Amino acid sequence: MRLSPLSRGVSQRLAELCEVNGDARSDDIREPVCAYLYDLDALASHVESLVTSLPSPCRLFYAVKANPDRRIIAGLAPLVAGFEAASIGEIRIIREVCESCPIIFGGPGKKDAEIEEALRLGVSRIHVESLHELRRLQLIAERRRQVVPILLRVNLHDELPEATVTMAGRATQFGIDEEQLPAVVEEVKRSSAVRLDGFHMHSISNNLDAHLHARLVATYLTRVHDWAQRFDLDIRCVDAGGGFGVSYDERPDFDWSVFLSELSQVLADNPLPEATLIFEPGRFLSAFCGYYAVEVIDIKTSHGRHYAIVRGGTHHFRLPASWKHDHPFEVIARHDWPYPFARPGLEAQRVTLVGELCTPKDVLAAEVEVARLRVGDLLVFHRAGAYGWTISHHDFLGHPHPLHLYIERRSADKEFAT
Repeated sequence: MRLSPLSRGVSQRLAELCEVNGDARSDDIREPVCAYLYDLDALASHVESLVTSLPSPCRLFYAVKANPDRRIIAGLAPLVAGFEAASIGEIRIIREVCESCPIIFGGPGKKDAEIEEALRLGVSRIHVESLHELRRLQLIAERRRQVVPILLRVNLHDELPEATVTMAGRATQFGIDEEQLPAVVEEVKRSSAVRLDGFHMHSISNNLDAHLHARLVATYLTRVHDWAQRFDLDIRCVDAGGGFGVSYDERPDFDWSVFLSELSQVLADNPLPEATLIFEPGRFLSAFCGYYAVEVIDIKTSHGRHYAIVRGGTHHFRLPASWKHDHPFEVIARHDWPYPFARPGLEAQRVTLVGELCTPKDVLAAEVEVARLRVGDLLVFHRAGAYGWTISHHDFLGHPHPLHLYIERRSADKEFAT
């Protein structure tokens, strides 16, 4: 795929890495390059453009699961309307960075202790995933003498269009089946400990089709209007989830401008006079700001296939193995060669990019074309700012962790643990 040029800040940090970790011509032992780089300036610019382009009833939250890095959360806090967290661990991280940011607590399998602490830490709303979870929440809220705002997460009955991950319209562990909704709403109405603000629906993930996504939001709003009339509800909020897609191949990314154009008509057809429409993307906000840079430490040929072995791999960046794609990358040539023997390399060949683990599944990209690749060159994997480091099995085989570097015009006012 065609990749955007590296920013000046990222290029400079890569050059500094090469200078520090390379070009040793003495007895010094050089350490191969292995680092995540996050362009926080690019992140802020990207997210600000998304936030300011949304129509008035809409609010943008960041789904922290995509990347809970404290520096990323701190950079987003002044821009987004709040954060969506799927565990008490994520809530704690958010509160460490921002004491008063609105937090939505979602996800299946919430434990009593998590709910209790989440309420103590001042979450704004809780997404309720089942009748049993609702009843446990009611008991905790009653004990705290607190009225908790909630949204009911609904698994729609309809067969929904396919995306990379489909999370509704079929049997899943997420949400309350639409057929069960009357009983759950009736339970809520009998309670003085919870307040039903509306509904949450998140049906597909990493969807690249903006037209489809607008139709999906229209389906959500139509359903909510029907439920409001049927159950005599005052709707304060509709949470349409995230799911805006990022492409890792030749397909185009989700077209935000097309989505906004069609969303305006959707809102005109399904007005929300007293309600807020929330979107809570993660990947679509943070993916583009992140890079995973690794040095090629060996090139070999086995049974007619070429392999480039890098310092790093899927234990740092599991996304391509998890999603079974060839992750987009570029080669940064390094010209100094510190060894007294010939430099292994390839020209105009296909090569499989693999990590340092003792498993054939440690593959970042398979049989991809390179114009030229040599031991000592860098591979820079783009779009690595979401579902990268934190979904990976960091300590498998005990290899050292990568560096985590940040590019921003000014240093953060607060230091955060990594």
